[in-house]
Amino acid sequence: MRNLILSAVFAGASLLGLGAQAEDIEAGKQYVELSSPVPVAVPGKIEVVELFWYGCPHCYQFEPTLNPWTEKLPEDVNFVRIPAMFGGLWNVHGQLFIALESMKVEQQVHKAVFEAIHKDGKKLATPEEMAEFLATQGVDKDAFLKAYNSFGVKSQMEKAKKLAMAYQITGVPTLVVNGKYRFDISSSGGPEQTLKVAEHLIDKERAAK
Repeated sequence: MRNLILSAVFAGASLLGLGAQAEDIEAGKQYVELSSPVPVAVPGKIEVVELFWYGCPHCYQFEPTLNPWTEKLPEDVNFVRIPAMFGGLWNVHGQLFIALESMKVEQQVHKAVFEAIHKDGKKLATPEEMAEFLATQGVDKDAFLKAYNSFGVKSQMEKAKKLAMAYQITGVPTLVVNGKYRFDISSSGGPEQTLKVAEHLIDKERAAK
């Protein structure tokens, strides 16, 4: 299988002294500067994108560090989640996420979906299995299935795939700041250090305005 999930360095990087200090953060070390910047979703705001997969254990482990951070982001920063889709179950789970987002219930059930897969051993591999599970979280089954199979959701899937290609991602979780800078837990040195890199790049973009 292609290198779509980060290696065990996720767990050990911070123990190896790879933590990113502001004065040491630079292109080619903790992050890569994209040769062709990708347009942001909300012009005028600094964008932070997380590319993830519900089935990725590292994405699941990143959640408790990432979520409190996103809740405290300043008004001039826009946080966006994009599902990475490399075929098979990746696409199925990506379609699940986009359907939930289109129903405006993603924030309500995002954590529960992760836990269903990683704690409860559910695969959530079919729309019917998803709908049954989501019903336990207060999401109407028929409304979900309608959204899941809608043209709008499938169009958003194609858009997400094109963005992932433009970001040139090779693993998840990956962050991209303002469509210009790509980095991950491995390159940054751990979950907390990843957010330090994000903050450094947010400050860099803010100063450039």
